Amino acid sequence: MRYRAVFFDVGETLVHPAPSFPELFARVVEREGHRVLPEDVLRASRTVTDQFGRASRDGDRWTTSPERSRAFWLSVYELMLEALGLPSGDGLRDTLYEAFTDRANYELFDDVRPMLERLVSEGYALGLISNFEAWLDDLLADLGVRETFTVRVISGIEGVEKPDPRIYRLALQRAGVDAAEAAYVGDDPRFDVDPPAALGMFPVLIDRRERHPDHVGARITGMADLGAVLDG
Repeated sequence: MRYRAVFFDVGETLVHPAPSFPELFARVVEREGHRVLPEDVLRASRTVTDQFGRASRDGDRWTTSPERSRAFWLSVYELMLEALGLPSGDGLRDTLYEAFTDRANYELFDDVRPMLERLVSEGYALGLISNFEAWLDDLLADLGVRETFTVRVISGIEGVEKPDPRIYRLALQRAGVDAAEAAYVGDDPRFDVDPPAALGMFPVLIDRRERHPDHVGARITGMADLGAVLDG
């Protein structure tokens, strides 16, 4: 094996809102009396992409307390509702927040469990490095995969968020591996490619939505392709 450990991001890498973020958003909004199509939600979501990068640059550490998380997500939903031409002051933001913090509304991608089982059988140590609220640990238990990951570094528990190099170093330390012995799989180049690569880890971009077709480096569109990339 080229690597001893494989670390993963979680949101949109291993786990997704069910049936998808745009569809769940549209269903919640429709229940509140506003009709919107999932494709419209997807377009609106693109207007808030910079919110995550801005929070990182400003050192907001939005996952590290329930209060910060709520304030951050309410601001995201407000911008999306504005882009959709919908009101945000009638409690709709709060309803969306409740839906997207309900663990029952999340699932593993279909290709995740088979790949995790394969990697474990091949002797890899598996870990997580995720910008996510502390309730992620319970969600992983709900989904039956928590104990698959011998190292779980969750920003909402640790108080440090990607792309801060300390969060990757913490995971490496807990796994007992050097950076050169570890691969990292995630969906966002800003958090899952450049920072781990700077430490000497091998980054793999999982581009399920094919948003980065021109990415230079290891890129897969589904977990089924990960084994071949790790084998080199």
